[in-house]
Amino acid sequence: MQKTGNLTTIHNATDADLRQLLYKHDLVIVKFTDKECKVCKALAPSFEALARQTAYNEVLFLRMDANENPVSRKEVKVSSTPFIATYHKAVLLDCGLVSTREEITRMLTRLLEQKA
Repeated sequence: MQKTGNLTTIHNATDADLRQLLYKHDLVIVKFTDKECKVCKALAPSFEALARQTAYNEVLFLRMDANENPVSRKEVKVSSTPFIATYHKAVLLDCGLVSTREEITRMLTRLLEQKA
């Protein structure tokens, strides 16, 4: 995970590298998006802002195009976008559709509780 000060980069992931990333990082959040999704575009600044917060420095933030990654999409049963999945030690912890920053924050809080 690349960091610049307190800035965490959001990585673009694919079916080919997701499993490796999940085993390399204990805490992972994946945002499944679609190029045509207006809510995805509206939530992008919030997802980026959360990735930069020091409270989430231990979390790997990933972004995946739901249409271009059918294996991962099917694995978490993406029904629409934006769809968030969180993983703790490579095990799916939580997943679902989101439409607000608060919903993403709740999922991140639950993810961080796993390390305690």
